[in-house]
Order: sequence, then structure tokens, then C-alpha cells
Amino acid sequence: MSQAALQWLSLVAVVWLQFINGTNTNFPAYSSELKQLLSISQLQLNNLAFASDAGKILGCLAGLASDHLPFSVVLIVGSVLGFIGYGVQFLYVSDIISSLSYWQVFCLSVLAGNSICWINTVCYIVVLRNFPAYRQVAAGISTSYIGLSAKFFTDIVDAICTKHSSQIRRAKVYLLLNTVLPLAVCVIAVPMARVIDAGKERKKESGFIVMFVITIATGIYSVISSLGSDPSRLWPVINVIIMIVLVVLAPLAIPLGESLVGEWWLRKEELRVHDFPIKELGSVEDGKIEEEDDVSVEVCQEVGAKEEIGLKSMVMRLDFWIYFFIYFLGATIGLVFFNNLGQISESRGCSRTSSLVSLSSAFGFFGRLTPSLLDYFFSRNKYMVSRPASLVALMAPISGAFFILVNPSNLCLYISTAIIGACTGAIASTAVSLTSDLFGATNFGVNHNVLVANIPLGSFLFGFFASRLYHKEGHGGGGRCIGMQCYRQTFIVWGLLSLIGTFLSIVLYVRTRKFYFQRFQAAAARRLTADVQPQWIINQPSGCSRRRSFTYVCSSLQ
Repeated sequence: MSQAALQWLSLVAVVWLQFINGTNTNFPAYSSELKQLLSISQLQLNNLAFASDAGKILGCLAGLASDHLPFSVVLIVGSVLGFIGYGVQFLYVSDIISSLSYWQVFCLSVLAGNSICWINTVCYIVVLRNFPAYRQVAAGISTSYIGLSAKFFTDIVDAICTKHSSQIRRAKVYLLLNTVLPLAVCVIAVPMARVIDAGKERKKESGFIVMFVITIATGIYSVISSLGSDPSRLWPVINVIIMIVLVVLAPLAIPLGESLVGEWWLRKEELRVHDFPIKELGSVEDGKIEEEDDVSVEVCQEVGAKEEIGLKSMVMRLDFWIYFFIYFLGATIGLVFFNNLGQISESRGCSRTSSLVSLSSAFGFFGRLTPSLLDYFFSRNKYMVSRPASLVALMAPISGAFFILVNPSNLCLYISTAIIGACTGAIASTAVSLTSDLFGATNFGVNHNVLVANIPLGSFLFGFFASRLYHKEGHGGGGRCIGMQCYRQTFIVWGLLSLIGTFLSIVLYVRTRKFYFQRFQAAAARRLTADVQPQWIINQPSGCSRRRSFTYVCSSLQ
């Protein structure tokens, strides 16, 4: 298999890893059952959601490990941590382990949350190094699939459990999937998820167009299947099969096609026995030549980052702290909203929590995909979108969605869930490239894990605030609160905080506008240079006739 095909195969492996790595996103689907089983309060349940996010505080360990250990070791370590964290919880819920304290479950949740960082770190680095000229596109496509994790896990649970199955049984299946699937996929992906040195980067537009088609088709199907009701018992099984075909099998067509094209081209070159490449004629009859490498057009590399700096220098930059709090007041609040989605739907009298989880997952998928899709097509039309400007456009809808939630109708709940899911996913996807833009790709593993350390901090603060109001409005009634008053004040505060985040996004845009303008000018200059046709000045050897691809066939050799 050619090196180019192996590059595409690495992207497919990353897609598989991201597809099953959102194990913490299905927590709302079984959080109410866990609360009942452990006999804990809403505040303690919020702390368990925080524990899963708290694992990201130690995410910098994964970044350091990826700098010194093979990616295969990093993947296996991450999957084993998740296997232990979720596996012991599964044994407890299944009554195989008779006793497990609340704090033991808390520590297991931290371990499980940290496992996600190890797998994500490998995925990010492999994509950024294998596709440097298509950084935003490749990162956006791959990270979008983590948004489908909750949807896929819910489909499997629906296929295994009947409508009459108890909620405790469904919780067991969720925990079992969280335990087994990441480990199995990591073992399969280990040989493929690696950095491939393919030499000079060539155009890959056709491959990414095919990948976009597959990805968009997957997202459309996910949204449609999330909104519809199950017409028969076999429908969840059909959902699982279709998702496996779209996510696991369909992307393999790209490396397979690349491999076949590479072999065809090699055979074609071998048949041209009497063709002399132009570089071999550079000194024929003292002729002069200006040549291209392999005749094909090279893809121009992106302009470098604003600055290549490490962790110590990064935390001294004002841009970092503005960026940190934008994420904190945007994507992090969105994630806290999803952690509490089970209790939010319960308090509003909405019984279809699984549908809400699937809906947020599907729209989160499209949100993660959209930045790379726009970046790709804008660049083809000679436009460039400032990524801080994208943050401005994404933060404002999140704020509006929280104010919409003050309305008691279930329709507003569904609309707001979709908006927050899409915008949160888009911010998470944009952040991967923005971190690299502002602080460089050399220390990306550590730098980005430090940025996302705001997630556990926000999970604790925002979640604690929400749970305190929930408990207050519930008047201590068995730890449950029913009614719009349970979260009304929370939604208003979260909406106002998101507005502050929108203002910070504008500030970051103003501060980085000059950098992105210079980047646009450099890209425009490269395109102008690439459009200029080279001058070919060759003294044609006697007895030789000109052919395509700047080669000659000489009759004296025939």
C-alpha cells in the first residue's frame, strides 16, 4: 500500500477512535438510574458528572506521554484506563461487586474521564501531522464523529433492550459498552493510527470531497433517525447496521481507491520505456529548463502559527486567557447543560431523555463538521474565515438558546438542545485548529490539554450552581424537583454568562485580526504564484519528437 493510502488509512482509524470515544456524553441517559441506585442527592450526582470531566485536568499527562512514547502505547493506556473506570462501575451496577462507596465511584469516574484525553491526544496529533496543509478540514471531519458516540451507543442499547426493559438494565448496557467498545477499537486501530511520512504533500481535494459526502450522509441519517419514532422492534437493529456501514466501512473506500490509483500509475510509468522525463533533459544541447516536481502541483503549506511557544510562555499570553474564558463560557457551559439533561427533561415532564441525548449527539456532530466544511469551500473560492470571528458567530446562539429554555414547551427544549449541541460541537472543533494557529503545532498536545482543563472547572462551578438551585426549588422532596422553576434561574444565568463570552470573542477577533489578514495575504500570494504557468525553454534534440507531459521520444533509440 502506498504512503498516501496509509495517510488516508490513518484518518479512517482516527474516525473510528473518535466515534467510540465520547463515552462521557451518554451519562445523561443513565444518570437518573445511577442517582437512584446510589441513593445520592442531585449535588452528589453533579459531582459525579464533574468527576468525569475532572479527568481532563490530568490530560497534560497524555500530551507529555505522546511526546515520549509510541502512539500505540498511549492508545492502549487510554483504553485500559477506561476499561477499569467503567468496568468496575458495571460490575457494581450488575451486583457482581456487592459494595462500592460514593467516593470510589467518584474516583472511577475521574479515571474513565482521563482515558478520553489519551485517545483524543493521539487522534489530534496524527491528523495534524499527516495532513498539515488540510489541518482544519481533517481535524473537523475526525472530531465531528465524537459527537455521534452518544447516538451510536443509544442505538445499540435500544437494539439490545426492549421498550419494556427496566431503566436499570439500560444503565448496565450503557456501562458495558463504555467498558468494552473503546478497548476493542483501540486494539484494531493501533497499527493504523500513526504518523506517515509521505514526502511532499500532494493535492487531496478529491479524497476530502468523498469524505465530506460520507460524513454529511452519516449526519443527515443520524438527525432523521433521532427525530423519528421506532416503527418496529427491528428498527434499532437496522439503525446500528446502517451506522456501522456509514462510519466503519464507507471511509475505507478512500485508502482503497488511493492504493488502486497508485498501483495503476506505477504500472503506467513502467510501460513508458522510451519516455525521458523532463528533468533528465535539463542539459540536453545546453538547453535550459525550469521544472516542476513530478509535474503534479504541490499543495502549499499553510502560513505558520502566530507563534510557536510552549506551556510556560503560553500561560503568560493575554490571548490565551481570553481564549480560555471564551471556551469556559461557551462550550463548557454547553457540556454542563448536557450533563444535566436527564434531570432537566425529568423536571419538565419530558420522558424522552434518550431522544434528547441522540438529538444533541447528532447536532453536535454537524456542529463539529461545519467549521471544516466552510473552511474547505471558502479556501477553494479564495476566501478565509477568521477562527475568532467564527467563535463570535457561535457564542451568540448559545446565549439565545438558554433564554429560549425559559419557555415551558417541549418544542423549545428540543430546539435549544439542537442549537446548544451544534454550537458547542463547532466551538470544540474550531478550538483544535485555533490552538495550533495561536500557539503552534509543536507543543499542541500539552497546550490544548491545558486549554480544555477549563471543562472540569466549569463542570464543578456551573454544575454546583445548578444543583444548589435545583435542590432549593425541590424543597428537599426526596432529592427530586418537578417544574419549570427547577432550572429557570440557572438558564438565565447561563445565558448572561454566554453573552459575556460573546463579548470576549469579539475582543479576541480584534486582537488577532492582523495575524489572520497577513495569513490571507500570504495565501493569496501563493495562489497567484501557483497560477503563473512556467516558462519551458528547451532545445529539442534532433531526431526526437515532442509528447505530452513534457517528454520526448527519440527515433535514434527505436
